[in-house]
Amino acid sequence: MSGARRAPRRLESLLARALYAVIERDVRKMLRQRGRLLAALARSLLWLLVIGAGFGALQRGSGAAGYQAFLVPGVLGMTLLFGAVLAALSTVYDKESGFMRMLIIAPLPHAWIVLAKTLGAAVVALIQAAMLLVVLALLGWLDRGISFGELLCGLAGTALACASLGSLIAAWSGTLENFAGMMNFVLFPVFFLSGSLYPVERLPPALNLVATLNPFTHGVDLLRHALHAGPAFSVGTDCGVLCGFTLIAVTVAALRFSGAAAGEPRVRRLAQ
Repeated sequence: MSGARRAPRRLESLLARALYAVIERDVRKMLRQRGRLLAALARSLLWLLVIGAGFGALQRGSGAAGYQAFLVPGVLGMTLLFGAVLAALSTVYDKESGFMRMLIIAPLPHAWIVLAKTLGAAVVALIQAAMLLVVLALLGWLDRGISFGELLCGLAGTALACASLGSLIAAWSGTLENFAGMMNFVLFPVFFLSGSLYPVERLPPALNLVATLNPFTHGVDLLRHALHAGPAFSVGTDCGVLCGFTLIAVTVAALRFSGAAAGEPRVRRLAQ
């Protein structure tokens, strides 16, 4: 009986250590690339200070300062989106470098590998978002009445949803070039057809429907709840859409990855 009880515990310990190892590897790789961190921070500040000021000048009522305050949650969401999807690029790189084969032959469920890579991409995106929050606080762009609980929920939910989107793209990408093409095809419509740059309720009916169905819209909207920047949906709706999309995307990516990993040994034997 004692041996039967220890077996599940050993399996849980093995899975936990493997999960931590994959996440730690992705985070360490990102921290060594300081230029990547600075570029992500500069891109976000460029949108906020330059693009925000330009778009704000076109508005009649609130002006540049009012539009920039509206843009803060969108820029924060953009940091999570680009950071998480670009972090998923490591999955494709691991395929080309051969590191993924080591994970495939390890005594781990293939779905666990997808989950670990997704969580690693989410952590990388959260680190970049945390850096941006520090800069925004120093610049005085964060209100003191921030709801920190909703902010943490919004950051975590948006990061996981964006990371699962990146895992979904990586599952269908065999090369870095293929990933880059698919990423550009998916990433920019997801960003521009959301509530990041303009209120969803003011869009034409067709675009309003697309933006409402876009899970990234609800991630940004959850951040608007935390930052008191004019949310369009309820907290429950935002959380439900983010959780539902993350679950579906990770499941589909895991099924795709498991099928590709199962076929790889046969392909190698035929090639030999």
